[in-house]
Amino acid sequence: MLTSYRNAAATLALVVAAGAFLATPSTRVSAQTEGPIVNAIDLDIAPAEMEKYLEAIKENAAASVKEPGCREFNVMVLAANPNHVFLFEVYDNDAAAQAHRTTDHFKKYAATTANMVTARNVRPMKSIAFNLKAH
Repeated sequence: MLTSYRNAAATLALVVAAGAFLATPSTRVSAQTEGPIVNAIDLDIAPAEMEKYLEAIKENAAASVKEPGCREFNVMVLAANPNHVFLFEVYDNDAAAQAHRTTDHFKKYAATTANMVTARNVRPMKSIAFNLKAH
């Protein structure tokens, strides 16, 4: 009888521990988002809007790299398709990436370009290694 109580208590302890682990997804998410965050973003821009779009994204990018948690904000155009823009953003952590979306310059960019973007593919990535050459 004592053995069955011990087994029941051990089983209950395991269930409570598993439930506590499963009930706190924010702990697991924050552990997964420590370290640099990279966003690789592909955008198709309406051809008639490309000049205005590039002006807006360059302004946003220049302001973004001044943010405390933004390491890089690169803007590129696909050589084979001048209406396809690729953004490569690097932030210190998920909190910095989220803070970026609350800035006035990002809100201005988003409002200005909302009708210019015809397709968007955002690919959040986790950095494994940065290999930068010192200048």
